[in-house]
Amino acid sequence: MRSIWNGSISFGLVTIPVKTYSATDRTSSVSFVRIHEKDGAQIHYRKICELDGEEVPNEEVGKGYQAPGDETVVPITDDDLSQLPMPTAKTLSILSFVDPAEIDPLQMDKAYYLGPNGASATKPYTLLREALEHHRKVAVGKVAMRGRESLAMLRAYDRAIVMHTLLWPDQIRPATGVVPDDVALRENELTLAETLMDSLGELDPAELHDDYREAVEELVAAKVEGEEPAAPAASGSSGAQVIDLTAALEKSVRAARGGGESDTRAKSAPVTSLRGRKPAKKSEAGPRASGRSGTPTKKTAKKTGTGSAAAKKTPGKKTAAAAKTSGGRAKAASPAKKTGTSARGTAGTATKKASKSTAKKAAGGKPGRKTG
Repeated sequence: MRSIWNGSISFGLVTIPVKTYSATDRTSSVSFVRIHEKDGAQIHYRKICELDGEEVPNEEVGKGYQAPGDETVVPITDDDLSQLPMPTAKTLSILSFVDPAEIDPLQMDKAYYLGPNGASATKPYTLLREALEHHRKVAVGKVAMRGRESLAMLRAYDRAIVMHTLLWPDQIRPATGVVPDDVALRENELTLAETLMDSLGELDPAELHDDYREAVEELVAAKVEGEEPAAPAASGSSGAQVIDLTAALEKSVRAARGGGESDTRAKSAPVTSLRGRKPAKKSEAGPRASGRSGTPTKKTAKKTGTGSAAAKKTPGKKTAAAAKTSGGRAKAASPAKKTGTSARGTAGTATKKASKSTAKKAAGGKPGRKTG
């Protein structure tokens, strides 16, 4: 690996000579060249001088500074830059040690590996790395690389020291106009979102790969062989707008836990009974359970009404009809009351008949005969 910058780390009175290596490789990402669609020839960009219209070779290309809003260009040479008072030109000066959470990821720019430059730098390099790792801190300083000064963060990683160049605070744009207005969220929605986050599990970096690059490579291989590119597989997402956020979260949690549509009810119980959430599935099962228990109650009401009719033959037909009618129209909670009412009505009718018969006998007459 070729170093791209040599300098030193200033750690108090300790100086650590280091070499800088690029920690990232973007050559594996997909890149395209521009071509002339008419004949497929590649298009090249040439540096053309605006005054004479001629192409300028790379060795004649220099630097210039143009102030914003000004058309004047001021030539700047490398000698001019070398005479600037920039103590960080060859030295990364550590200013402070802070918690990693204090560094906003928005400020992180590029990453570099720092390695010891020479045998004398091995021990202080190892000391700084171990101190960063043991103390769980990161170092913040300033460094000048490639003609500009920037903030830098040092952290321990995989037995090495990694330097992240940081953007200056005034280079971070505010989120004005991006943040939506205040939105009311229910507690169960937040709970389900947190459950979904926990259900997704840990990330395995070994399983991460660039699907787009693989698709482009397959497309190119098919075109080289003169074959027709394979049709893309249909996406499982319908792309429809989510209307019921809670239902979508519950379905996502079941999918993350390995469940499917067939075991919806089985998997929904541990989701709906979480912290402070009312079990919606149980409340839905309640009316169904009541409906099932109401069926034998109706049958009992019918049998009870029939038994009352058999006991008293005189009002039996009316009582049985009343019990049958009330049993057919009654709800789950009411058949017992109506059965009791029918029984009381039957007993009352029998009592009235008995009273009339007793009164006639007491008068000396037989029922059904006129007295002369």
